[in-house]
Amino acid sequence: MKKLLIAAMLLATPTAISTAQAADYVIDTEGMHAAIQFRVKHVGISWLAGRFDKFEGTYTYDKDDLENSKVNVTIDVTSVNTNHTARDEHIREADYLNVAVNPTASFESTGIQVTGDGTGVIHGTLTLNGKSNHVHLDTKFVGEGDDPWGGYRSAFEATTTINPQDYDFKFEYGDVELTLYVEGVRQ
Repeated sequence: MKKLLIAAMLLATPTAISTAQAADYVIDTEGMHAAIQFRVKHVGISWLAGRFDKFEGTYTYDKDDLENSKVNVTIDVTSVNTNHTARDEHIREADYLNVAVNPTASFESTGIQVTGDGTGVIHGTLTLNGKSNHVHLDTKFVGEGDDPWGGYRSAFEATTTINPQDYDFKFEYGDVELTLYVEGVRQ
């Protein structure tokens, strides 16, 4: 009878013996626990830094099979912020972000490659200024765990470099370096 009771309990609670599965997350932009930042050479001699204040996204994180994970992000490029109003207006013009025609950018992952313990490369398509190009994000796992509000979070940081000419920007001073800090809330 005892063996039958134990068997019934195990059948009734299969999650107790199963492995972790993929989980869906929403990037926490409401609490601003995420950021998309960039830096670019200003006239080829110093760094100009900025960020996008508005974006949203989701990701699926499968820690047992990282290559099964995926990412989708939409960026409101009208929210570009370099801490200088006149410059931001200039960057929004047709020669750069062209926000009158293309007010959003997007990234959709096409694959993930594990490169080490807690590191990987997220391959995907970045659509910016109406142009889509393959990019890769060098990604590092930051951590995961319960939050004080009863939720569960995971966090990553990623970097990539893009060539402005690939997106029809009239910019002559080198590549744009992007850094993303992502903290997501499990759904």
